[in-house]
Amino acid sequence: MINTLPEILLNTLKSYPKPELLLVKRGERYAPISTEEFGATIRHLSLGLKDLGLAKGDKLIILSENRPEWTMTDFACLCLGGITVPVYTTLVPEQVKYIIGDCDAKFVVFSNEELWAKIEAVKKDLPLVKHFIALTPKAPAGCLTMAQVIARGAKLDQAQPGLFEQTARAVKSADEASIIYTSGTTGVPKGVILTHGNFVSNIKTAAEQLEFTVKDTVLSFLPLSHILERMVTFAYIYKGCTIGYAESVEAVGQNLVEVKPHIMVSVPRIFEKIYAKVMDNVLVSSGLKRKIFFWGVKVGKEFARRKLANLPIGGWLRFRRNLAAKLVYSKIIAKTGGRIRFFVSGGAPLSKDIAEFFYAIGLVIMEGYGLTETSPAIALNTFENLRFGTVGKPIPGIEVKIAPDGEILTRGPHVMKGYYKKPAETAEVFEGDWFKTGDIGLIDRDGFLVITDRKKDLIVTAGGKNIAPQPIENILKTNAYIANAVVIGDRRPFISALIVPNFEKLEEYARIGNIPFAGRAELVRNEQIVSFLKAEIDRATPNLASYERIKKIAVLERDFEIEREEMTPSLKVRRNIVQDKYKAVIDALYKED
Repeated sequence: MINTLPEILLNTLKSYPKPELLLVKRGERYAPISTEEFGATIRHLSLGLKDLGLAKGDKLIILSENRPEWTMTDFACLCLGGITVPVYTTLVPEQVKYIIGDCDAKFVVFSNEELWAKIEAVKKDLPLVKHFIALTPKAPAGCLTMAQVIARGAKLDQAQPGLFEQTARAVKSADEASIIYTSGTTGVPKGVILTHGNFVSNIKTAAEQLEFTVKDTVLSFLPLSHILERMVTFAYIYKGCTIGYAESVEAVGQNLVEVKPHIMVSVPRIFEKIYAKVMDNVLVSSGLKRKIFFWGVKVGKEFARRKLANLPIGGWLRFRRNLAAKLVYSKIIAKTGGRIRFFVSGGAPLSKDIAEFFYAIGLVIMEGYGLTETSPAIALNTFENLRFGTVGKPIPGIEVKIAPDGEILTRGPHVMKGYYKKPAETAEVFEGDWFKTGDIGLIDRDGFLVITDRKKDLIVTAGGKNIAPQPIENILKTNAYIANAVVIGDRRPFISALIVPNFEKLEEYARIGNIPFAGRAELVRNEQIVSFLKAEIDRATPNLASYERIKKIAVLERDFEIEREEMTPSLKVRRNIVQDKYKAVIDALYKED
């Protein structure tokens, strides 16, 4: 019976020996790392950390981009009963200092000079840290390299051959495994304490529900600091999948073709960008190609509708669908590597239209729902139970209910132990043993969970109308000319929006329409451009209630940025910060003409 993360590792090393457990880009091509090499590196790294003084309950920071060494370091720490604390590479030095100091970390692992610079800037304020370890071949003065730690571990392994397994098997299900600081759309980050049992309950369910197998190759590109990517990485290893690490978010398109994955986990932003790119290419193609494309999508949607409703699919529809696959879908699927069995989407709501589009062309997106505090999965769509516009049914072994005010509550083995050193904040999010998610939703008559919005994000207009902004924003972002949007209107007389355009498309529109502009600042202030984007919004939202419709817009000259704290590292807009930064712009929308 597997109850801890070290037991998952030990089982995989025994059950799934393979030459390509991991894939990493070295030079121009991907190189394999075998199960044997993976296990040996973790063994010696873990014992090396033990030799340096990492004991049960000690915290180890990982500040690194995705790479095999991230996962190896994680397991090395966990097998000692240590507590891994991941840190997003996008955080500024003060934020890094806060996390290292708040969690009382004794070890800090980092991957490159740029990230070392962030640590070095605040190093004098980190008196508890005993060792700084570089994943690079050379380390800055006063730091150790990973190779040096591994060498120490190899000596200890030789002296005490069974020590690694003995230490790994001593870890218990109730032991703390990780403290993950929520990026948070508001307030100071809180350290979420997750136990081995929390993780394992989610890992086993995800692996079974999503049917991961030893034959699958996956592409890892979401930051491993993100709870979703971390949990599914454990699930991949649990089932012996081959994990290919993307070089960066920018290189994902190229890496998809190189790795040819069967599975990839992402956030909606990536699917929105793929969709926008596809539609952009279609709209600039010839009339005949556009006609064939939209015919193919229409056929695909009809095929999907009948398949999901378990209705018979006639020979004529099947023939047209196969033809559409050759003429339309194959070109898009080829850009994903050609072997995708399914995508997983989490972290934020996915537009129903985008999910339906991908399914129609033969690319299935399994949307799920959860939070860092729930390890993370609460609900999940599967091949057996798939419904667009929902996040699926609650996963086996957990409970979900809707509070009288519409808030989603959950309890079960997936719910966190609490917030680190924050008893008041911990008590605030529990109602008995039910965890309060902060999300508003409903469970439909077939048991599917529907998320309508964040409780704190709900807009109440001056007229007393309750409006959920996220569904409206998702509609807007499916438009080829809109890259991002924030809907505004709390305690205001009507709904308005901050719009970040797709500048490549908008500039092209301006050139074709002979609309002069010297730069983006001038472009977004042009009345013709603002009117055009407002017309696009009106065209996209005819089915909204009158009080939900956007009356005015402000067009911004740049997208929201993580570095400016306008977005979380998981690409969610920090609504309060954006509204504060653009207060003057928003106020101007509500001034009397």
